[in-house]
Amino acid sequence: MTQPYRTFLRSLVLPRIIGSVLLLGVGMGMGLGIGSAEAQEPIKHSYLVMGAKTAILGEDGSATWEYSGGSRDGFVLPNGNVLLAFSDRVEEVTPDKQIVFRYRLSPENKEIGTAERLYNGNTLVTELGPKPRLLEVDTQGSIATQIPLEPETDNAHMQTRMARQLRSGNYLVPHLLAFAIKEYTPEGRVVGTLRTDLESLGGRPAENWPFTAIRLDNGHTVVSLTHGNKVVEMDTKGEVVWKVTNEDVGGLFKDPCGAQRLANGNTVVGSHGANTGISMVELTRENKIVWTSDHPLAAGVHHFQILTTNGKREPSRPMR
Repeated sequence: MTQPYRTFLRSLVLPRIIGSVLLLGVGMGMGLGIGSAEAQEPIKHSYLVMGAKTAILGEDGSATWEYSGGSRDGFVLPNGNVLLAFSDRVEEVTPDKQIVFRYRLSPENKEIGTAERLYNGNTLVTELGPKPRLLEVDTQGSIATQIPLEPETDNAHMQTRMARQLRSGNYLVPHLLAFAIKEYTPEGRVVGTLRTDLESLGGRPAENWPFTAIRLDNGHTVVSLTHGNKVVEMDTKGEVVWKVTNEDVGGLFKDPCGAQRLANGNTVVGSHGANTGISMVELTRENKIVWTSDHPLAAGVHHFQILTTNGKREPSRPMR
């Protein structure tokens, strides 16, 4: 773990808005437990949900913080504020709902798809529309970096979703209708592409549109394939080394958009199309479901961030 991230962890002040950590209630999130015949503590999470509703849910299922709905992406920041992307703006909001940073969509484009706070203090934003682009916005709301994107479609809503900066300084960007996750340099060159229209995944008829792409420490990439109702892990050559499909989860995937790889190796997946019932599931490497959430505030979840597990913060930078 790098020194900057140790500082990140030490400064994390989640308790101000997460609240107490108690046993989950039925209907708010169910930890199924893992391990041997010996009874083990059920899994309980607190988490930020973004989608139809924007909220932080405690491990007891209570909403410890709520904000405007319609959010798409975001993070709980080390200072306890929440960074959120909406279709027309990005906001950093304090626990008492004061806006301390805002970036508005430029008039020449149609939507915003990403919000991530970078180590240099800038905020990563993607704009979709006639001029699809990736931006770094400084603390004053001015554009510091601008990179044209290559989504291979004029359909603004389907151009791109959860872009992330890599440790190398490059950017990982999923392009839905291109069936591709492209890696861009800060100069705008595409230096790598992972394909999601592989024959082994059903080709283009399977509509495996990449939505969230997570680069792991070993160089592999976890990808949620929203309309294809799958989540896969690809190696550096783009070959699938792990896969979970709707058949594996009993049909619980309904347009899985958000995904997060936890420090314990499990993967949490959120279904944007699940407007009722279970909308989030946690899976082991063996595709065993060990936790679910059917919390009403998580219905239609677009993305999320797992914050704590059984009272312990998720270590290291969130892989989501």
